[in-house]
Amino acid sequence: MTKFIFVAGGVISGVGKGVACASIGKILQSKGFYVSAAKIDPYVNVDAGTLNPLEHGEVFVTNDGTECDQDVGNYERFLGQNFSSVNYLTTGRVYQTVINRERNLEYNGKTVDVVLHIPEEVISRLTRAAKIDKADFLLVEVGGTVGDYQNVLFLEAGRMMKRRMSEQVMFVLVTYLPIPENIGEMKTKPTQHAVRALNAAGIQPDIIIARSRVSVDMPRKQKISDFCNVDVEDVISAPNVKSIYEIPLNFENDHLGNRILEKFGLKPKEKDLRDWQELVTKIQASKEPVNIGIVGKYFEIGDFTLMDSYISVIESIKHASWANNRDPQITWLSAEKYDPSTHAGQEALKELATYDGVIVPGGFGIRGTEGKINAIRFCRENKIPYFGLCLGLQLAVIEFARNVCGLKDATSREFVKDAKTPVIDVMPDQKVLLEEKRYGATMRLGSYPCKVKKGTIAYQAYGKEDIAERHRHRYEVNNEYRELLESKGMVMSGVNLKRDLVEIGELKKHPFFLGTQFHPEFQSRPLQPHPLFLQFIKTCIKS
Repeated sequence: MTKFIFVAGGVISGVGKGVACASIGKILQSKGFYVSAAKIDPYVNVDAGTLNPLEHGEVFVTNDGTECDQDVGNYERFLGQNFSSVNYLTTGRVYQTVINRERNLEYNGKTVDVVLHIPEEVISRLTRAAKIDKADFLLVEVGGTVGDYQNVLFLEAGRMMKRRMSEQVMFVLVTYLPIPENIGEMKTKPTQHAVRALNAAGIQPDIIIARSRVSVDMPRKQKISDFCNVDVEDVISAPNVKSIYEIPLNFENDHLGNRILEKFGLKPKEKDLRDWQELVTKIQASKEPVNIGIVGKYFEIGDFTLMDSYISVIESIKHASWANNRDPQITWLSAEKYDPSTHAGQEALKELATYDGVIVPGGFGIRGTEGKINAIRFCRENKIPYFGLCLGLQLAVIEFARNVCGLKDATSREFVKDAKTPVIDVMPDQKVLLEEKRYGATMRLGSYPCKVKKGTIAYQAYGKEDIAERHRHRYEVNNEYRELLESKGMVMSGVNLKRDLVEIGELKKHPFFLGTQFHPEFQSRPLQPHPLFLQFIKTCIKS
């Protein structure tokens, strides 16, 4: 019988529910249990595919093509397993199902109410996910913050499950303890209010994970225990750490895993966190830096930098760097400052030579693309290791077509609808969808096979011909220009044979100049770094 652990957040957004959820899962997995996870997002969007990354962060894609929240990526990375559409819920997805069922008379003429029918659908989806994944434990992350109107129905679903099967359901609250600079004392009052907001939803937390800048001391733990109705042993300290991969070990310092098992009447099996401890030791021992510049446009919000837009890319760089005993130093480089039409833009390019390697990640729209193309040309001409992801491949093809093949007006149909030289073009089936304004969940999504050509950088990285990688795009390398591109030195080292689509492009006579139409970052794991990122970092170290 699956045990369900609901993880909610208090005080502030971004408190770390996702990594807390993944870390709890990792701990339980290390004790010999099969663990799965589900993310509930409170927005009315059916999935994350149409959300602005500056507002929401990265859109993660699963093997089955589900566009979902970035926390699903954390689950995959920590647990080392793949998830699917059953592991992702949104308000829009739940309501859509209930409304469709009502339209089909599946409620037999009954009045369909927000309560109980919406929570019932949530419960149905969670139990189905647990059954499909054959999970001993299903971790359920409730998006948003306790007290938000948007997630009340999801908490209600948890409350109903607790009432029906109390021995199988537990609630964890991840909360924040501020240390006001002018006071210098850690404050528990916001946590007390968060617990009361959860109590108002009919839920008492079983465990409180106390996030703060430093470890939570015993007086603060005792205060939370007294005012929030939990045992002192159930207040888990969660200080800031250098790497999120230290979090499971930190939780285990307070014996979180055994506390959870005790509450469910279970005993640990013969497993431990030894491989995770070795990973953290390696992270901490990696001192020599490898400097990587990321040229993008989804990280500037006023005076702040939003790293979540490229979280899987960041983690993939880290995984590969640590595997090579290097400390990754990542710098955000705004594509727009490399505008080739200005003298300042041309001068700014020189800073790229100070990096060991440069990455251009995925993205949509024309803004910043000329700056990225300019940066790509600089990397190509100056033999700086370059790795292009999705749009990063497409822009590398455009740059090569313009400056090596002599096609001065080469561009993408995404940027210029009536382009004369569309070296990047939309697939016919995608063209129909665009004309019909069908944008949600209609791109080339999910895992597709690819044949890798022997004797290439890609083959050197993978060590095999047959691979499968995850996609999220509408536009492809135009096959009409492939012969010209290849005659000038671009190698199409990876191809989807079924549709004859370019998946990987690279250059000869360059240390590492490679782009992928897919997103390799979605399949990198801390214990199993992605082969292409490993090869890229190795080259960066040598160059």
